[in-house]
Amino acid sequence: MSRPQQIFAVSPNLRPASTPPGRRSALLDHAISLTGARRPKVCFVPTAVGDDPAAIASVAAVLADVDGSHLALFPQPNVRDVRAFLLSQDLIWVGGGSVVNLLAVWRAHRLDEILRECWAAGVVLGGGSAGSICWHLGGTTDSFSDDLDPVTDALGFLPYSNGVHHDLTTQPRRALFQRLIDDGTLPSGYATDDGTGLHYVGTDLAEAVTSVPGADAYRVEPGVHRPLGARQI
Repeated sequence: MSRPQQIFAVSPNLRPASTPPGRRSALLDHAISLTGARRPKVCFVPTAVGDDPAAIASVAAVLADVDGSHLALFPQPNVRDVRAFLLSQDLIWVGGGSVVNLLAVWRAHRLDEILRECWAAGVVLGGGSAGSICWHLGGTTDSFSDDLDPVTDALGFLPYSNGVHHDLTTQPRRALFQRLIDDGTLPSGYATDDGTGLHYVGTDLAEAVTSVPGADAYRVEPGVHRPLGARQI
């Protein structure tokens, strides 16, 4: 039986101690549940932080009850056949960091093509922050500096823009995302508050979910900023 094409794109909860050490976030739990597998194979991809060993170790610690692994690309891939390895997974989970660096390194290693093949084969794709924007056409990023800039050359599996950490008060993310859509720099799309995720089946948004009371996701179009009423998980 063929598996549906699914992407779960999230804004991780950046609030201190939002998830106790050694415990999996509710959003990652939800992503794992979307696989439908009894003991799913879950691959963490930490390219956006340069394959930081601390990031790899922290995720490995919360994947003990599943068949967890990671794909490193620095200084070279840690598996011999990247395509076969990724196609064998049930969930590919991409960590946050620099979406600009992530896209450049992935394209150098042909991961853009491989991940599209994985998606077509029914491997669930997901991730947070940079690991959310990457599946869309673009979004806003602080990859270049402490300021926010548009990124317009993401993978485009999903034909929308994506705003993450939409409720973060230390950066004007909400206002900038709206302005970039209003002036045509970015296409219409979806944004998420911290602790909220977008579940796509094919290229259609199936639902928005949140692990934070009061947090939401939004449909953003020129002149429109509409809350979606995310389901609490």
